[in-house]
Amino acid sequence: MTQPLDTVAGSVEKILYTNEENHYTVAQLLPEGRGRVEPVIIVGNLAALNLGETVRAQGRWVNHKQFGRQFAVEKFESVLPRTIVGIQKYLGSGLIKGIGAKFADRIVEKFGERTLEVIDQFSGKLREVEGIGPERAKRIKAAWSEQKNIRDIMIFLQGHGISSAHAAKIFKQYGENAITVVRENPYQLAKDITGIGFRTADGIASKLGIAADSIHRLKAGLIHTLEGAASDGHTCLPREELVHNASELLETEIKPVETALELLLVTGDAVSDGEFIYLTGLHHSECGIAARLADLRRAKLELPAVDFEKAIAWVEEQTGIELAEAQKQAVQTALTSKVCVITGGPGVGKTTIINSIVRILQAKKCEVLLAAPTGRAAKRMSEATGASAQTIHRLLKYTPHEGGFTHNERRPLKCDLLVIDETSMLDIPLAYHLVKAIPAGASVVFVGDVDQLPSVGPGNFLRDLIESVVIPVVRLTEIFRQAKTSFIITNAHRVNAGELPVLDGPEESDFFFIHEDDPEKVLATIKTLCSDRVPRKFGLEAQVLTPMHKGVCGSENLNRELQAALNPTGPTMQRYGRTYRVGDRVMQIRNNYDKDVFNGDLGRIKNLDLVEQEFTVEFDGREVRYEFTDLDELVPAYAISVHKSQGNEYPAVIVPLLTQHYVLLQRNLLYTAITRGKKLVILIGSKKALAIAVRNNKTAARYSCLCDRLRAK
Repeated sequence: MTQPLDTVAGSVEKILYTNEENHYTVAQLLPEGRGRVEPVIIVGNLAALNLGETVRAQGRWVNHKQFGRQFAVEKFESVLPRTIVGIQKYLGSGLIKGIGAKFADRIVEKFGERTLEVIDQFSGKLREVEGIGPERAKRIKAAWSEQKNIRDIMIFLQGHGISSAHAAKIFKQYGENAITVVRENPYQLAKDITGIGFRTADGIASKLGIAADSIHRLKAGLIHTLEGAASDGHTCLPREELVHNASELLETEIKPVETALELLLVTGDAVSDGEFIYLTGLHHSECGIAARLADLRRAKLELPAVDFEKAIAWVEEQTGIELAEAQKQAVQTALTSKVCVITGGPGVGKTTIINSIVRILQAKKCEVLLAAPTGRAAKRMSEATGASAQTIHRLLKYTPHEGGFTHNERRPLKCDLLVIDETSMLDIPLAYHLVKAIPAGASVVFVGDVDQLPSVGPGNFLRDLIESVVIPVVRLTEIFRQAKTSFIITNAHRVNAGELPVLDGPEESDFFFIHEDDPEKVLATIKTLCSDRVPRKFGLEAQVLTPMHKGVCGSENLNRELQAALNPTGPTMQRYGRTYRVGDRVMQIRNNYDKDVFNGDLGRIKNLDLVEQEFTVEFDGREVRYEFTDLDELVPAYAISVHKSQGNEYPAVIVPLLTQHYVLLQRNLLYTAITRGKKLVILIGSKKALAIAVRNNKTAARYSCLCDRLRAK
């Protein structure tokens, strides 16, 4: 006979650990009761848990070998606190916008055990509390009502793997209809709510009794498979591979998946093109790029005629730099082509070429626009040329109320020449928005390093331009005199050529290798390097770049450890299993056009307002305000993936390389990591892992038809 479940109830004092993937949580609960009570450790799938809230949990007491007595939760519900202390903690936890610890104390002191009843039914009485006027009372009441609605949704969603922060987003998206929408088609969540994927929606659907062969489910599985492929860099998938992968995901037969795919094609959610299936937007973008570049190539060159010998002599005199033959060829190609590519690694003079082109055309009274995918890359362009450069997003001017870019085929940019730097970072959607805004009379120069990692988003834009052989390409290989003294640049080129870097450089070198096979010791050394050795010896702040997310030296664990070492105290809040603190280095992980911040932008938390549930992040001198519910857009950035570092340069870079990173040890990844360091690069790990990375020149192929489309136009 099954034993009845035990029950514990109390307020959540601390959230000690959360696994973001399966929502397994360890928390400290202070049980309800009068007098002295000892905290209880509760463990289980507690996705809905919030610091400060009161919960009633059912489960069983267990003895953990390492951590002792714990309460293993099987089911739980959030309840309103009944004791004065519980109410005080609940209100002071920041759950209700407008009430922080100070006001919580005052309100509870005034109304005691009737506090929640007063807020709910007699909110006008809040004005009797010192410091609360009509406006704040109104806001507290509105926040309370919203929280009540979210609580109703949470009761419905509990056990389905939805966090309380996502419940707030669900409420924000659907309002009073939230539960109805979720009941009728939970897969809509995966489409509409950032951070909720197919698997979470599928779990909810299963518990709601939605059939495994439901057409909603099959279509959502196919879309999820295509979106997953786009996240891996593909613009499309072969039909057979898509159907096979989706049927494996859905654990169903091939035939119903094929039927669902035909429906997606009929409704226009996907497009069939030859053997490939595309998400509609990606197909439109890929075809649009090929068509627009073909139109540009055929259009008349409108740049003024230039006497190249005189122009080169003049620009050399202006800059004090003598151009090499390959650089002169690049300048001439840019000034005589409608579309061209200039590619090469670090230290080969790409910036000098851009500077020369800009000076010559400005002397001819031409309008030149400069842009790059990231703010830092644009800033480097500005510093190198003395001309204004901006991000592509700002160049095209996104307008939130219109939901698109101001500059497009109907309202093109005004320029004679457009120069785009760091083109390897351009994914297909952004490249499409860019090329369709180029006026027919203008020329465009794409500059970048084709040997770096491809874009984080779908496609392989720069490589496809080069391999199409329909666009003039200048490849620079000569390292210039001033760059030859840098071991960072020398070793980057050695790695790119498949050679091991020089590891025994002089003491004053800018490149170091620390040999250590034990991951725990690598972690300890990284902490010491970041907190002491690098700032003390070199006066630099180090950025850690890692190949992996998981593991001892993966970005998740490194961020926890480095936060504790570099920024251990200060105003703090927890969300999504992470701790965020004033002073933390953070990174935006998705484009937010309303806030004008984009995937990969790095910033620092300037302040946290626990009462208003808002915080401010400074990005390159510009302050951006967020609500706590937006925190899933930001991750700690003491350590970031090499992919996310593209387009950025850091004064000092530390890269762990271990054999446990085997899957991702690739030459272009190591090459990209090394080229991110401006003044100092430190590799730390095993020589075997380093050798594996240098030898492995197999880059993951990406499904894309852009190269063929360019050739066909």
